Amino acid sequence: MPNTDVAIREVVESFVQQLRGLIQQAALESVQAALSSGVPARRGARPSLAAVVAAQRGRRKGAKRTPEELEALVKKLHSFVSKTPGQRIEQIGRALGVATKELVLPVKRLVGEKRISTKGQKRATTYFAK
Repeated sequence: MPNTDVAIREVVESFVQQLRGLIQQAALESVQAALSSGVPARRGARPSLAAVVAAQRGRRKGAKRTPEELEALVKKLHSFVSKTPGQRIEQIGRALGVATKELVLPVKRLVGEKRISTKGQKRATTYFAK
């Protein structure tokens, strides 16, 4: 029995040593990749969806949308709500690939023009086409 315990302990210790070496190697590779690409090395350091959308459209953060961009988004939003009624704004934004923050003005316009209606309050608000 003692020989078995010793053998198990040796196997576990060698496994731990191998695992430690692999973890160190992975950490070293991630640091080298971060330093060579200029990307922050901390985990979860990703730009927000709003920043990504703005970068794709060629606008800097905080810049106003052109009337054409806004009208296109209003049409896109109305057609989506017509096809899939009862969705929340987060679901709509995810499906359209647009940040929720970007949808606030188009939603207000459509509700103001009475082209869509709402049900619920705050984050539970769902949208329906008229």
